[in-house]
Amino acid sequence: MAESGNRAERDEPQSPWLRTGFVLAVAFLGFVAVIGVVVLTSSGSSEAGGGAARAAASRKPAAPQPGGEGAGGGGADGGSSTALDEKAACPRLGDTGKEAPTAAPEGVTWKLFGTVALPASKAAGPAVVGGDVARCYAHTPVGALLATSQISVRYLAADDWLKVTRAQVRGAGREPYITARTKSEDEAESESGDGAVQGQIAGFKFVTYTGDSAVIQTVWRFPDGRMQAATTTVLWQDGDWRLEYPADPPAPTPVDSLAGYVEWGGV
Repeated sequence: MAESGNRAERDEPQSPWLRTGFVLAVAFLGFVAVIGVVVLTSSGSSEAGGGAARAAASRKPAAPQPGGEGAGGGGADGGSSTALDEKAACPRLGDTGKEAPTAAPEGVTWKLFGTVALPASKAAGPAVVGGDVARCYAHTPVGALLATSQISVRYLAADDWLKVTRAQVRGAGREPYITARTKSEDEAESESGDGAVQGQIAGFKFVTYTGDSAVIQTVWRFPDGRMQAATTTVLWQDGDWRLEYPADPPAPTPVDSLAGYVEWGGV
């Protein structure tokens, strides 16, 4: 397992979305609150809101292939990889910091979920990984940062994206997203996802943090060097961080450099 800043360990992709070249990048992670979103393609075009859901379902999932856990942070390096009841109480975590980090958090490891490197920490979570749901984050700024990265990828790319969305996403935009994506999956038969551009986390900046919510800007870098910053909100509800998906999330914005951001990434 790689420490923060080093190459992430690779797992066999679980999600058919990722195996078929589906873009999981800035796009959906860059959504402002769980998909606020722009899907960037190699031509540089974008779609927001419901268009993101349509893009997510542009190709019917194939039957899952045998592979690893696919969890960014499951097992010994992050949390316990187990099918525990997702409503069970979370274990106490070691991170107790209250200040938003202004440098890359220590003790973070990175693991590929399909093609996207996700961060995890023994001290800040996710402490429990059951199937596609990675939960139980520290009630701290670092816990919020890790939750933002993990949940925003999983609700989109997981085989059981609906379970992730139901369990870990809140906000007025959640049900429209579920409806649009479900309909698109039912209708899409053979559209190819080829040509999509995949991004990786490159940096972050806290906009605000309280005990009840965190607003975080995450920078995503594409293979051709382009970068975009996406603003995401997580809420502390029912003993864990939940991703907020507003009715009208703002689109990610292009950035020229990481100036003003904390450089942070796994690949």
